[in-house]
Amino acid sequence: MNYLIAVLKDRIEAEEAYSSLEREGLPMDKVSILGKGYKSADEFGLIDPNLEAKKQMRGLAFWTIPFGFIAGFAFNLQTGLEIVEWAGSLGNHIIGGIFGAIAGAMGSFFVGGGVGLSAGSGDALPYRNRLNEGKYLIVVRGSETLTKQATRILRQFEPENIQGYVEPRSL
Repeated sequence: MNYLIAVLKDRIEAEEAYSSLEREGLPMDKVSILGKGYKSADEFGLIDPNLEAKKQMRGLAFWTIPFGFIAGFAFNLQTGLEIVEWAGSLGNHIIGGIFGAIAGAMGSFFVGGGVGLSAGSGDALPYRNRLNEGKYLIVVRGSETLTKQATRILRQFEPENIQGYVEPRSL
């Protein structure tokens, strides 16, 4: 499946572009307008970078927190550090493990969350930002021929940005 996304500055321009696509005979079930009064980014299915970051954070925490506990426990076992006097030997090893688990949680938060925000959204974040600025998106999905025809039509409106995408084939 091919996608074409054009960013237009206001509602009037988006409606004119939509009407022009309709006049040229494009199947209108393949054309969507995103913006105020039309579909939202969530309704269309643009990835929310915050949700992606949380998902990546949870996935990383699944491994880093237990590994951090084991590493902290083992480090305290090897070094014999006395963190608190009254806890005894086993208690200090467990406290070392807890500190290691905390370090693992911090790693998953900063690395998993940061990477999820910066890389997990792909181009969805800039499009969401443009929608938040009050701009409109025209999205055409279909065959390569359809998106090329739509590109030719939409270029007449001098969109702020026009970008084509090809959905990767799933195995």
